[in-house]
Amino acid sequence: MTPRNFLILLISITVVVAVGISIYFYSVISTGLPSLQQLENPEQMYASQIMSSDDATIDHFYMQRRVNLRLDQMPQSAVDALISTEDRKFYSHWGIDLDRLMKAVVKKVINPFSRAEGASTITQQLARNLFLDLSRNVERKIREAAVTVKIEDTYTKDEILEMYLNTVNFGRGSYGISVAARTFFDKEAKDLSIAESAYLIGLLKAPSRYDVRTDYNRSLRRRNLVLSMMLSQEKISYSEYEKAIETPIEVREGNAGSVTESMIAPHFVESIRQNYSPFLKDKDYDLYKDGLIIYTTLNERIQEYTNNAVSKHLAEYQEKFDNKWNWKYHKKLEADIISEAIRKSPEYRSAPKSEREAIAKKLKKDTRFIDSVKNEKTTIQIGVVVIDPASGAILSMVGASPQFMKQNSHSKHSLNHITQIQRQPGSSMKPFIYSMALKNGLYPTDSIGCGPFVYEDPITKEIWAPRSGTNDCPDSSYKMTLANGLRMSVNSVAARLITQYTSPSEVKDLLRKAGIASPIQAVPALALGAGGELVPMELISAFSIFANDGYRVEPYYVNRIEDRNGNLIFRKKRTNKIYDVLDKEIAHEMTIMLQEVVNRGTAARIRSYFPRIEAAGKTGTTNDNSDAWFIGYTPQLICGIWVGFDDHRINFNAIGNDGQGGRLAGPIWGMIMNNIYEDEKLPYKQTAFGYKTRKELDSLSKLQREVGQYLDIINN
Repeated sequence: MTPRNFLILLISITVVVAVGISIYFYSVISTGLPSLQQLENPEQMYASQIMSSDDATIDHFYMQRRVNLRLDQMPQSAVDALISTEDRKFYSHWGIDLDRLMKAVVKKVINPFSRAEGASTITQQLARNLFLDLSRNVERKIREAAVTVKIEDTYTKDEILEMYLNTVNFGRGSYGISVAARTFFDKEAKDLSIAESAYLIGLLKAPSRYDVRTDYNRSLRRRNLVLSMMLSQEKISYSEYEKAIETPIEVREGNAGSVTESMIAPHFVESIRQNYSPFLKDKDYDLYKDGLIIYTTLNERIQEYTNNAVSKHLAEYQEKFDNKWNWKYHKKLEADIISEAIRKSPEYRSAPKSEREAIAKKLKKDTRFIDSVKNEKTTIQIGVVVIDPASGAILSMVGASPQFMKQNSHSKHSLNHITQIQRQPGSSMKPFIYSMALKNGLYPTDSIGCGPFVYEDPITKEIWAPRSGTNDCPDSSYKMTLANGLRMSVNSVAARLITQYTSPSEVKDLLRKAGIASPIQAVPALALGAGGELVPMELISAFSIFANDGYRVEPYYVNRIEDRNGNLIFRKKRTNKIYDVLDKEIAHEMTIMLQEVVNRGTAARIRSYFPRIEAAGKTGTTNDNSDAWFIGYTPQLICGIWVGFDDHRINFNAIGNDGQGGRLAGPIWGMIMNNIYEDEKLPYKQTAFGYKTRKELDSLSKLQREVGQYLDIINN
């Protein structure tokens, strides 16, 4: 072959190879790359924030937990650490650092088995995080380079930094510097120290490997390497370096969104999800991806006071109950409960029928399984809600036992004992019977029989003989005022009222108007709370008619919802739904009587915790001691508490009188209210109701008329 022909062949081969490579490159970058619109508006998943009424972040909804910050809201130390560690030439290259890339290639050629040298710039990492998968092949690298150039052409360097620090994964489910700062150090990103910023940036290389929980010394070495790079790049002074390097790594436990975090009001947050997800879906918003900001009614300070009171009192009573309850006296119940738990267990239910008997035998011998079942059954459960009766705003909510919440990873989505159970109200139903009696002409000072009582239905001839309570009179010759009957929760007085001065149907109508939607039987036993099982939120909200001049205002959770750019999606109407239920004068008289329940009646123990402010309310304990209630209110707040067990077969009989509403629920109410009213930062300052009875008002009107007549005579 002549030199000329060889040259032609060589050129031809070169051209063919070049064309082939060009076609290959074109085929790779013509598919799988983001469009200009996608590049300018990259699709990301942002965490929706749940905000309290006092501007605290109480929780998030997310697939990847991520909250956007502007670059000027980020700590400069984090930006400096990132550039010093990941991309020193960030502000001078055009997206790809050729010098760094060539060094990595040469090193790989010389030693093919060496660990890959990191040559990706911040922009390349952003391209990979936002638009590409994490596969390790030539096609992905080519696409990464093409996207990198497009990003550099579309955004400024500062915008690239902002986007990167808002989207990168720091581990523990935390995406972005804002969530990472909260997850690891429980602070806002802007408040991070140099040492903390260096630790977080150090995580980016391998979040789980360099997490302090995995290996403290490895984490420390990685953080200190970042600090030394910042020093060599003159991003920090030597004195700052020395101070930071001597600082130990102290991070909080738990992952973003784990059960150890975001537990200030988990059932309140879950109620928001259940109530507002359909509305948002209809508006084409995704609660888990769109970064919505939900401004709620919950007050963080009041929620903390509620949590603390519940934890303190329930721990004491759980110990008291555990010391008294003994399964050896409840062998049949124990066997039934274990058998039921076995049949409900995932292992049993997912097994073929032929294997279930063997699984049941195995679980019956599993002491860990049996102990967990018995522990859950004997855990005292609770539901608490604090409401502003004037507006309906829910200020705090506890939906389950703190002990249960700690022991169960699924507890955030567990049964809400304020909104998702139905229980008999016991004597907490009595105020509604008394209200109808007052409406039909009785006065608090009127006397009524308080001894044993038997009622025969005039139509069915059915006999009803209600069980006498602790404070019932010994025989039918005794009488007491309505006020004292309510104060001491006398069963026979309530029984006489519902059969002689009002009727079950009238009481049922009042309950419906007060917002109770649960099934109710219009029977005389309704006077003692036996006419149906109610949702605690219904009953507590119904008490607002006494606290609110006879009006009912529906409770609500959310004030407004915005998208991540601040655009309004939803705003609560200026006035909530209001229903005129009871005459104002009757509501005031009921409050005066219910004050005596707290001052020297069945809820008097409250005054040991809450002595100064006027308060009214009613205790409730069901016949079998399964449920204990206290629902009460001050001039500005209403709070209701239910305490009991998830299984009706377990009750408070083991602890005797300590299982009554005045002792189980009342003290929690007193502690909550006392903390609220002692907090000068909260707006609750009204200490007295200032109500008068109808007779007092009539006397005052008569006096005013007489004075007016006297003045007329003088003037004439």
